[in-house]
Amino acid sequence: MMNCNKAYAAILVFLFFINVKAQEKSDEFVPAIIVISTFHLVNDTEKDFSDWKDVEQEYFDKITNKNEFILGSGVYTHIISPDDSEVLFVNVYGSWEDIEYGKERTEELIEEGWAYENERDTFFENQNSYYNGNRQDEIAISLPYQKDLVTNSTEPLILHIRKNKTGSGGSGYTEFFDNVIMKNDYIKGYYTYKQLYGNNAQDAVEAAIYESLADFEVAYDESVRLAHEHWPDEAERKVFFKEFRKIFSGHGDFIYQNVPSLAK
Repeated sequence: MMNCNKAYAAILVFLFFINVKAQEKSDEFVPAIIVISTFHLVNDTEKDFSDWKDVEQEYFDKITNKNEFILGSGVYTHIISPDDSEVLFVNVYGSWEDIEYGKERTEELIEEGWAYENERDTFFENQNSYYNGNRQDEIAISLPYQKDLVTNSTEPLILHIRKNKTGSGGSGYTEFFDNVIMKNDYIKGYYTYKQLYGNNAQDAVEAAIYESLADFEVAYDESVRLAHEHWPDEAERKVFFKEFRKIFSGHGDFIYQNVPSLAK
């Protein structure tokens, strides 16, 4: 990974999946800018990955955690996705301007963190050696449907990203969110965002956070129960979900886990 480029683009969801809120709560929702970069680990059976986390921890401690323009950040590794080499880096900013300010601040922190050029070169050469150079970047804006993360777990959390394709109308998302998502205790956090720049600007993304894979599985049954509780009449329930399903025309599911010590 490149030294200054990494902080500028190591940027989902969030998603949207951070232990610090992207913005202070207020009466009026203020969207945050979410920058998501997907890196890919090298496919080399002889490569030793035993100190990968230590290397990223050093970068986090010296750069990300000290950069005041980065409001929240996280690192996520593959569990279920099309590519098991994926590593997601997510940074949250308060504005477009803060992305540029954050880049400048990163360059300053790099000079402070590795005072000698040979030290910097050695560190970043080692850090870059874990990745194959193939990187995809996305820039997104957060949406007001969010359930702030509340958990006492110190273990890696499970992140379920659902990338939805825009449908042909439909209605009922707010009612579903208020009465199913918000009331489902297995869903510890929930964030939504829409791409501003990336592979597909039509994606509307939901990111749900669970304490374990077991909770992820049980959460589905709990959502079904809550739906029946809110719409007890079967005919009314069918009418609601017929319209609700029109909101999106299809989706893809991706599951990751975070690295707790690399979360800001």
